[in-house]
Amino acid sequence: MTDNPTEPTAPPTTTLSGEPVASDEHSLSVGADGAIALHDAYLVEKLAQFNRERVPERVVHAKGGGAFGVFRVTNDVSAWTKAAVFQVGAETELLARFSSVAGELGSPDTWRDVRGFALKFYTSQGNYDMVGNNTPVFFIRDGMKFPDFIHSQKRLPGSHLRDSDMQWDFWTLSPESAQQVTYLMGDRGVPLSWRHMQGYSSHTYQWLNAVGERFWVKYHFLSDQGVRNITAAQAERLAGTDADYYIRDLWDAIERGEYPSWTLKVQVMPYEEAKTYRFNPFDLTKVWPHEDYPLIEVGRMTLNRNPENYFAQIEQATFAPSNLVPGISVSPDKMLLARVFAYRDAHRYRVGANSSQLPVNAPKAPVNSYTRDGAMRFTVDSPTAPVYAPNSFGGPVASPELASESPGWESDGELVRAAASLHAEDDDFGQAGAMIREVFDDAARERFVATLAGQYRALTRPEVKERFFSYWEAIDHQIAERVRQAVE
Repeated sequence: MTDNPTEPTAPPTTTLSGEPVASDEHSLSVGADGAIALHDAYLVEKLAQFNRERVPERVVHAKGGGAFGVFRVTNDVSAWTKAAVFQVGAETELLARFSSVAGELGSPDTWRDVRGFALKFYTSQGNYDMVGNNTPVFFIRDGMKFPDFIHSQKRLPGSHLRDSDMQWDFWTLSPESAQQVTYLMGDRGVPLSWRHMQGYSSHTYQWLNAVGERFWVKYHFLSDQGVRNITAAQAERLAGTDADYYIRDLWDAIERGEYPSWTLKVQVMPYEEAKTYRFNPFDLTKVWPHEDYPLIEVGRMTLNRNPENYFAQIEQATFAPSNLVPGISVSPDKMLLARVFAYRDAHRYRVGANSSQLPVNAPKAPVNSYTRDGAMRFTVDSPTAPVYAPNSFGGPVASPELASESPGWESDGELVRAAASLHAEDDDFGQAGAMIREVFDDAARERFVATLAGQYRALTRPEVKERFFSYWEAIDHQIAERVRQAVE
């Protein structure tokens, strides 16, 4: 009871099962200074729950933040896709998560790294996830190499230290990494904030329109705030003074009502043109030149709501390239096809078999499924609902018409382990060199040389040092010479 009848009464603390507890501060003990009683159920529950507060962190993209928002269609793209999310007048709730790739949960936001750009659209046809980066390409083109690539960016098993020799050893032995490494070592390797960077699907996807025509497509989310970056010195200072700089920047901007937005544009390639295009259009290490396939506006994404609970809505959020909707499908991109399996499997391990039932991951569209049980299943089906298919009791039935499954693509030949080699200009270094010569200006090239010189000085193994220069010679001879002069 309170002496002041107008003062609100605080609700009682309870156990997780709802039973009121006697104390928030004192354990049950034999006398005030005696042994603690094991049957103090609230103490045991409190400590045991505390020990289990964390789910395993993501193997990659562990450090990140995000927000909720809306996507509004601003242009008619129904000639290329029938996906409801991209039809004129559509407004769709979404969740965005931005992240670093290599660093752990406690790593500084401003380490030089690729940034993740993951989106979950809560569409009327089910969840559609786009799991991309702030670069339009990636380090490798085959999922077989993905675990090795990530291991090269992590810590040594003995010293538990990150190792420059290890990552440059992998990159210089993997020439397909050239364009992504050029992005990473350039100005865009350290964005000013998540609000000031672009987002890309990176992968090629397939779109299907209402009459069954197929197209290949790449997504570009262009920052309406503009692209801004910081110098290596600024990034290093922020890493020591505000390791959560990006998380804080996004949160504060939304709290101030400065809602960041991105305009979605796509490149569309007619289905048949992929067969004879000058390089493999499904190669994740390549971009499509805009003069061949100009950008077409689709709509605008605006983030206008911060999460109410970071763990529940950001840490437990799951994004998977396998979450597709009618009108959108995958392509023969080998990395994409590997990710279709790997991401969902990672969610089952990290968050649980029923992670899709968590509110942040649950679709707004109805779910009718025959999946059963598993840890932490908390949706309740009707006790009379059938649990198998086919059945005679009114259970859900597959609908090819509603699913409108894409016919995919033609593929024939013997089973082989090889990269596609049917296109005339499939080289690994050409686009990376063109970026240095045609996209970077003189000041950007100066900073680029300084960054590479710093990377070289961190190397210790002679064979890696030698390959470092061979790698950059193949990309651009002048840059290699300038770096050589800088380090000598």
